[in-house]
Amino acid sequence: MNKIYILLFSLVLVACGKSEKTTELVPETETHNDDITITKAQFEGEKMAFGTLAEYDFNETVKVNGMIDVPPKNKSSVSTFTGGYITKTPLLVGDSVKKGQLLVTLENPEFVELQQNYLEVSEQLNYLKSEFNRQKTLFDEKITSEKNYLKAESAYKSNLAHYNGLRKKLQMLNLNPSSVEQGRIASTINLYAPISGHVTKVNVSNGTYVSPSDVIMEIVDIDHIHLELLVFEKDIMQIKKDQKIEFTIPEASDKTFEAEVHLVGTTIDEQTRRVKVHGHVDNDKENFIVGMFVDADIIIDSKKGFGLPKEALIEVDNEFFVLILDEENTDEFRFETFKLELGKQTEAYVEILNFEALKDKQIVIKGTNMLLNNGEGGHSH
Repeated sequence: MNKIYILLFSLVLVACGKSEKTTELVPETETHNDDITITKAQFEGEKMAFGTLAEYDFNETVKVNGMIDVPPKNKSSVSTFTGGYITKTPLLVGDSVKKGQLLVTLENPEFVELQQNYLEVSEQLNYLKSEFNRQKTLFDEKITSEKNYLKAESAYKSNLAHYNGLRKKLQMLNLNPSSVEQGRIASTINLYAPISGHVTKVNVSNGTYVSPSDVIMEIVDIDHIHLELLVFEKDIMQIKKDQKIEFTIPEASDKTFEAEVHLVGTTIDEQTRRVKVHGHVDNDKENFIVGMFVDADIIIDSKKGFGLPKEALIEVDNEFFVLILDEENTDEFRFETFKLELGKQTEAYVEILNFEALKDKQIVIKGTNMLLNNGEGGHSH
């Protein structure tokens, strides 16, 4: 136990630089070589604190990383079926939109030509339909030849197909065929939001020409945020549906959030040897942004155990100790050093396997960092 004295004696040397009134930290007697005495002034000066053994969850986890994402159905790239010049683009990145809301307006002379063709075919269709019906009646009464009847039928059905095709094109461009049939021809078309969400990209401005292959803007619905995690091949067999996930967003927050495994991928990326795991996020009140990088722990096993904060531990030559309050008087505390057997660990706590002797004991759980620093790095005085 002499190495404990050397470690704790360094506390005296540091403390004496703070106050000349600090009492030395010394063992009581040779017969109590497990006991250490610390003055109450020094205890308060080093901001030490008492605590007790407590029960914690100690999880076995698989560490992974990934990103915040949304399902494919919640992300939409807006483009046009035919080229045109942007004449109106009222939205900016970050704007909220509702399904069916106007996004941009395009202008192109081809829109006018398409409507003219439709109007001409529509008028011609009426005549061809009438002629087809007349020839059918005459053929049924054996007044006209089958040749004339089939010719009229072919012309009508060919024109009908042309009419239906143009009508569908107008509908795809958000132009009303009924309005065109009434002679109302527009030179512009409007593009509307296919989903509700937020604008994440705007790639155009007024006057920009866009072709059918261009993405005009992107809309993302963040109501169904999820985690897209990447798990190494060696760990994937341990990952199951409904396992809990704890994750952080290191670049944006110190908070820990919760999720659960929803889908486990069935293929391995040949380059990275990792598998995609899809996690559902429990907390949908946070302002998560698609594309955020996350660090995550997938909990594959969990058990309860008695433990202490890591700050309570004193390490000496790869062995760990704590200070247990043995006696208190007016001016000082007397502590017994106790060697620990450690089990599982979390970020803040460590499991104590030989916990029986520590039950209901007052333990120094705060203020031992100074002991660690001086024990490892020596001292100067």
